[in-house]
Amino acid sequence: MKNFILFYITIFSFVALEGNAQQAKIKAANKDYDTYAYIDVIKTYEKVALKGYKSEDMFRKLGDSYYFNSEFEGAAKWYGELFAMNTNIESEYYYRYAQSLRATGQIDKADKMMNEFTSKFENDTRGKLYKENPNYMDLIKENSGRYKIEDAGINSKYSDYGASVYNNKLYFTSARDTGNFSKRKHTWTGEHFTNLYVSDVDSSKVKKFKSSLNSKFHDATPIFTKDGKTVYFTRNNYLDGKKGKNENNTTLVKLYKATLENDKWTNITALPFTSDNYSTAHPALSPDEKTLYFSSDMPGTLGQSDIFKVAINDNGGGYGSPQNLGPTINTEGKETFPFVTDEKEIYFSSDGRPGLGGLDVYVGEIEDDGTISEIQNIGADVNSPKDDFAYIIDPVSRKGYFSSNKIGGQGSDDIYKFLETRKLQCIQELNGIITDAESGIILPRTKVTLYENQVVKNTILSDAAGFYIFPVECGKTYNVRAEKVDYSTKEVSITIEKVSGKTSLPIALDKSKCKVTIGDDLGKCFGIKMIYFDLDKSNIRTEAAIDLEKILDVLDSHPTMKLDIRSHTDSRQTHKYNEALSNRRAKSTIDWLIKNGINPNRLIGKGFGETQLVNECSDNVKCTEEQHQANRRSEFIITAL
Repeated sequence: MKNFILFYITIFSFVALEGNAQQAKIKAANKDYDTYAYIDVIKTYEKVALKGYKSEDMFRKLGDSYYFNSEFEGAAKWYGELFAMNTNIESEYYYRYAQSLRATGQIDKADKMMNEFTSKFENDTRGKLYKENPNYMDLIKENSGRYKIEDAGINSKYSDYGASVYNNKLYFTSARDTGNFSKRKHTWTGEHFTNLYVSDVDSSKVKKFKSSLNSKFHDATPIFTKDGKTVYFTRNNYLDGKKGKNENNTTLVKLYKATLENDKWTNITALPFTSDNYSTAHPALSPDEKTLYFSSDMPGTLGQSDIFKVAINDNGGGYGSPQNLGPTINTEGKETFPFVTDEKEIYFSSDGRPGLGGLDVYVGEIEDDGTISEIQNIGADVNSPKDDFAYIIDPVSRKGYFSSNKIGGQGSDDIYKFLETRKLQCIQELNGIITDAESGIILPRTKVTLYENQVVKNTILSDAAGFYIFPVECGKTYNVRAEKVDYSTKEVSITIEKVSGKTSLPIALDKSKCKVTIGDDLGKCFGIKMIYFDLDKSNIRTEAAIDLEKILDVLDSHPTMKLDIRSHTDSRQTHKYNEALSNRRAKSTIDWLIKNGINPNRLIGKGFGETQLVNECSDNVKCTEEQHQANRRSEFIITAL
């Protein structure tokens, strides 16, 4: 990906090299570097380096010049020379070197560099994401195999990228046109300045978009409103024949807007929140066209470029203040090329997350509060070790386009079309090992039961290694109960993440501390909580039903056991009312057990109202809700074995 639009605006100070014969060349190369003339930088520095001269500053700039043009083989070579001289350097070079190694297939070396990066720079989000997702390649593999991809048929040997569709026409960015009389090249990329082009969808016939949207500098990534009367696009800071420059005398990129009048694009204006001093690019409209998403390195950016959004006021009343989408999506790296669907999804490209190398395409869920969650790499069909970006999709047909400089293309960047044959699914499994809490030894053939909303979903025995595994659904909450003879039953609640992967839940069981006899409270002996009821209610609560499952299991395991179920209330309401309420609660508990297979002859029950409070919360005593709740309980007294 040619990075003039990806905000690599980093300028390094000059460090003099020894060797008087090379001083003029070095000075010229440094000047080129400071003006982003990376192609000229490479030519000059490499000649000097091949003659044996070594300099950290030179290797930095050589590596950067390749890296900023997504030529990762050259970047890896010269960053390698840099690290051979010194490993005590800025964090960014650890990350860039790791990315370059990964993009060139040197996975082991890339992982080693990322591990060093993570240990040296603990607060960097990119390192944290890498550390939190050690099996990220497995997740990418699970998300792969979902696309049919082919060349879009409109590519040239030059950079072609950033497709958008309107009115059955495909608009895109290309560096193919050199002009009729002159061949103007951009010194960053060595290619011609980009313009906007158009073709019919599924046609290979391409025409330059003949309108005032094209200028003599870079123009890119247009998006149109549904009525076709407004377009947002990216352009170098150039309007009405004048170039805007920042304090370093550099012309950056801005978001522009134009309107269609009498079949001509007019009223071209920079959006009011843009600036000469930072870049804004790659617009994307929300489905209701009330929000504009874009990339920028404006103040408040967390990394090299972030995804922002801004409200579009009704009736052309201007724009709100840009808002950074926050650290759940943005990293210290580059986040760019957003695209939003009516399914509350945001697709974007990032080099700050665990991926295949370079920019990868990710998708996240837009929450009601505007934050982004459940971000996933969309898989290796679209993503590659190179740069993959500018992903768009029609949520109905599941057809779309993306751009990439992956191996096998026509030019430096190419546009690909795709059909998504299977939507991205979240696949999760829950597993763990059952052990003895005291000794740590594994406990094979332990009964493990999976519950969801008090309903049994699955029951298995742990294997010879004490291991259990359940397929589960992303985002749901489950209870896992482990039971074994001579051990106290244990139940643990867990919520599964909304990201494909494996969730580990080891369970350690304590040995039983009592043997039940007549007169014991079964709940206390087996570590079963009291059965609680809501205030003034006698129906079984969800968490109470889960506990009753434990009582049920004990009764099933001891077919001659009988129980006296005693229900209690708190002191609120009258004695008469509480006595009736507790009787209803006892009956409700008994009915639940009978409904689930227990012979009625094994159960008796009675309500004691407020006559057996467990604390001082009697009439007219001020107590907390938690204190009152402790009195609303059921007990299970063993009457026969």
